[in-house]
Amino acid sequence: MNPNDLLLFAAAVEHGGFAAASRQLGVPKSTISKRVAQLEAALGVRLIQRTSRSFQLTEVGRDFHEHARAARIEMEAAEDVVRRRVAEPSGTVRLTASMPVAQGLLAGLLPRIAARYPQLRLDLDVTDRFVDLVQEGYDLAVRSHFAPLPDSGLVQRPLHVEPVVLVAAPGYLSARGEPRTPEDLQSHDGVLVGSHAREWALDDRNGRRVRVAPRPRMTANESVVLLSAAAHGLGIAPLPAPMCRDAIASGALRRVLPDWQAGEVTTTVVMPHRRGMLPAVRAVLDHLVAHAAPE
Repeated sequence: MNPNDLLLFAAAVEHGGFAAASRQLGVPKSTISKRVAQLEAALGVRLIQRTSRSFQLTEVGRDFHEHARAARIEMEAAEDVVRRRVAEPSGTVRLTASMPVAQGLLAGLLPRIAARYPQLRLDLDVTDRFVDLVQEGYDLAVRSHFAPLPDSGLVQRPLHVEPVVLVAAPGYLSARGEPRTPEDLQSHDGVLVGSHAREWALDDRNGRRVRVAPRPRMTANESVVLLSAAAHGLGIAPLPAPMCRDAIASGALRRVLPDWQAGEVTTTVVMPHRRGMLPAVRAVLDHLVAHAAPE
C-alpha cells in the first residue's frame, strides 16, 4: 500500500469527491481517481461506491477512513513540528570554546542570546583540549588563534582580529627604563607565551618588521597568567589589546612601544557545515558575528 494513496483517499472523502479534492490539492481529478483505485486493488476491497452522480463510502471504507484520517493528522502534526522549528529558533545548541574565549567573549554574549530566544537552550563546554566537532556532536566551536587554522574540511567564519600589544607594569618600566626602539627589548625581561616562542616579530604601521628576543623571565601558555605576571612587574608581555584594556585604563599596565604590535590574534567560529543548519544554530552564529567585535 502506497501511503500517498491513503492520503489522497482521505482527502477525497473529506472534500466530498474527487473533483473537490482536486481543486483543494491542485492534483488532477484523474490522478486521484486512479490512485484510489490502486489503493482498493492493493487492499482487495471496494472502499467507495461511485457513479457519475454519487460518491458513497462502503462499510469497510468508513472504517478505513477513520484510520486514514488519523494518519493524515499525524503527518500534518509532524510537518508542523518541523515548520515551527524552522520558523522560531528553539532546541539545544552545543558550543565549545577555550577558557579565555569563554571568559572574555562568550560570558557576555551567550546570556544575551538566551534572553532573546526563550525557546533556545545553550550548552557550552569550556575546554582547552582538541575537540572533534563532528564526532562529539558540537554545533559550533569558537577558537582564538595566532596562526591560520588548518584546513580540516570544517566551515570557518572569522569574527574579529585583534592586535597583540606589548605591556608592562609602571614599576618595572621605572626600574628598567622605557624601551624606545624594538631593539631595546633585547635587554629587557620578557613574559613569554611559551618556551618555544622566545622571539617576537614586531610590525609598525608602515609595514616594517623587526624580530627581537627578550630575556625569558617567565613562560606560560595561558593569557590570564601572562597578564598577572606583567602586572606584578616580571617583565614585558605581548597580550591581545582587549584583554589588557582595563589594566591599562586603571594604570596597572602601560603600553610599551605603542607604534608597534606583536602580531594578531583571530577569533573564528568553526562549524561542521552550513547546509541544513537549524534555525537555533543559525541564530547563535548570526548573533556572534554581529556582536563579537570588541568595543
